[in-house]
Amino acid sequence: MLVHIKDLVQDGKKHGYAVGAFNITNLESVLGVARAAVKAGSPAIIQVSESAIKYMGLKPITHIVSTVAKNVAASVPIALHLDHGTSLDTVFECINSGFTSVHIDASNLPLDENINLTKQVVKIAHAKRVWVQGEVGAMVGSHGDIKSKLKEIPLAKLDEVVKFVKETKIDTVAAAIGTAHGVHINEDIVFSLLKDIKNKTKIPFVLHGGSGVPDAKIRRAIKEGVNIINIGTDLKVAFCRTLIEVCLKNSEETDPRNLLKPTIAAIEKVVYEKMKLFGSAGRAGGSKIKT
Repeated sequence: MLVHIKDLVQDGKKHGYAVGAFNITNLESVLGVARAAVKAGSPAIIQVSESAIKYMGLKPITHIVSTVAKNVAASVPIALHLDHGTSLDTVFECINSGFTSVHIDASNLPLDENINLTKQVVKIAHAKRVWVQGEVGAMVGSHGDIKSKLKEIPLAKLDEVVKFVKETKIDTVAAAIGTAHGVHINEDIVFSLLKDIKNKTKIPFVLHGGSGVPDAKIRRAIKEGVNIINIGTDLKVAFCRTLIEVCLKNSEETDPRNLLKPTIAAIEKVVYEKMKLFGSAGRAGGSKIKT
């Protein structure tokens, strides 16, 4: 069932778990996330990027997620979120389309410009009871990039994050604390920075680049106050590797559904394990999952 993202975050804070925010790219990935949520008895955030919107179309995405949430995942709470919205047009379209949370990412701009742009979004979003995620310290790397080493992973400055949160009145904050988009051998979490940000801002923290972080550090990050963890690359890798393998083994197949069905199961498996890792499994739908 579709719910407001605040309900998921508030319950996670109360019970000490993080909610997974999973990037979807097509119907199969939506079904994989939804089925995993039902199997795990877990809340989930289904999020889309601007490139996913360009690929699928905003209305189809909104209707697909809504329909799947109401039917396939009727027993668990699902929230719909825009990830890394850089265009005001896209952000405002998502606000008007029923998203309960939008990410305005102006982190590549000077701080004052980032603040001013984010404040514009907050004013309009809050009037419609939509949450806003802001970002300080641009995330490096790219979704789907794996096994490489980044030349540098910049960190956000604590004073800038505090100023940003105070002046924009955002609902959730993302900041560069050592992770990156993709899976890279030199990404990490600077826990001292995370702890300071949480202590100074007092609002939910969103960890971007969750795919490349070891499980032990994810668990520690949750204990330090991470409320939402974004997963994108792990889903892309699971989907693509499965599809390639199935196609190679069934080169004469002419029904696309037979080739695509295994990708749903592959995504479901990854998401299910993430939900157990994040501690959200068993927090919805009465399922008793060991985490």
